[in-house]
Amino acid sequence: MAKDYYSILGVEKGSSQEDIKKAYKKLAKQYHPDLNKEASASDKFKEINEAAAVLGDPDKRKQYDQFGTAEGSNFSGFDYRDFAQGFNFDDIFDQFFSGMGFKQNRGRAGRDLAAEVTISLDEVLHGTTRELKLQRFTTCSACDGKGGHSFTTCSTCQGQGMVRQARRTPFGVFASTTTCGTCKGAGERPEKTCEECDGEGRMASREPLKVKIPAGIEDGMKLRLDGEGEAGSLGAPNGDLYVIVSVENDERFAREGSDLVTEQTISFVTACIGGELEVETLNGTKKIDIPAGTQNGEELRLDGEGLAELRSRHKGDLVVRITIEVPKKISKKQAELLKEFEKEGKKKILGLF
Repeated sequence: MAKDYYSILGVEKGSSQEDIKKAYKKLAKQYHPDLNKEASASDKFKEINEAAAVLGDPDKRKQYDQFGTAEGSNFSGFDYRDFAQGFNFDDIFDQFFSGMGFKQNRGRAGRDLAAEVTISLDEVLHGTTRELKLQRFTTCSACDGKGGHSFTTCSTCQGQGMVRQARRTPFGVFASTTTCGTCKGAGERPEKTCEECDGEGRMASREPLKVKIPAGIEDGMKLRLDGEGEAGSLGAPNGDLYVIVSVENDERFAREGSDLVTEQTISFVTACIGGELEVETLNGTKKIDIPAGTQNGEELRLDGEGLAELRSRHKGDLVVRITIEVPKKISKKQAELLKEFEKEGKKKILGLF
């Protein structure tokens, strides 16, 4: 059975190269034979190196994800036995991973941004659109985010974006591939810097952004808009935009998931003999039948008059919670009629008629 390299490094399958690099560095320090004297440390260290050799190389990682194997992955060219106390371990691993496909982008990734919007319950019913005016960096349209024009191949790295270096370290002679300092990893250089963005590839902007808010969204939910945060410089990835949605309180209704709850008061007589009641919904006024013998606190439903469920065609109901109004004062005649009503009720219970 093929080894689970993701499990060995303690990362998820979709983890970024940077996350894999961090996990490897942490485990390598923990199990390096010169730092960990346990008998099993050496084997664990080799296993970690094997996993990093595959997952740290985009081509080998792709093959491993597809077929569960990546032939030819090893660290045979590196001698870790020469590790010396006091050496900058992080620096060595930065160099090590630079030769395993961890190329640095020449630009700076854009920041994630957050915005808040408030919508009404009526807008929750059908969904809505909000236009946000954010102060953010957007990609320069004049140079298409490249920072310049008329690009030529970098003479230092010959268009590779990376340069190979040899350096003597406590590990011995260490050959590594690093990002080209001349073109900063781009493999090309502009003959003319973009005047609009001063070579940054992005510009400060307040260009409005339309955000679609889906029907059925709940208070406090976050919407993630991939790539709609700040633009990265010189082609680096954009950040994401997180939109936090607040739903205004509505005095007419309480929300219980996709159901809406309203409280309605009926008379004692209506509760006894039944009747009809007009109730307000988000779709206008509707009539609901009150069955004879309705009890205080009983709930009646109007099917489909609630809110849409998020990412579903199903709609909740309007729940009408009944309160029976008992008059505080009644006339002498009303009192007599009620006594007669009670008397007749007792006869019925006793089976006298």
